Amino acid sequence: MNVSLTPELEKYVRDKVDSGSYITSSEVVREALRLLQERDRIYESRLAELRREIKKGLSSPDAGELDFEAVKREGLKRLSENRG
Repeated sequence: MNVSLTPELEKYVRDKVDSGSYITSSEVVREALRLLQERDRIYESRLAELRREIKKGLSSPDAGELDFEAVKREGLKRLSENRG
């Protein structure tokens, strides 16, 4: 597999290797991909939790009328805050 990087990312990878933190550029890329996988797992987990909470709220006997747009805004806000 060949991967093309921007000059900035190439420099970043070289700097990581040059600093001694990694032995090869492949190690840097593998670590970056592991971190991306972990971020994706966290995102999916938080999204599943949000969906469970919404379902729980909807099935609550005192739920009353629900403003779906407000729920959506709040959920997106929480996801955005948690990503940062």
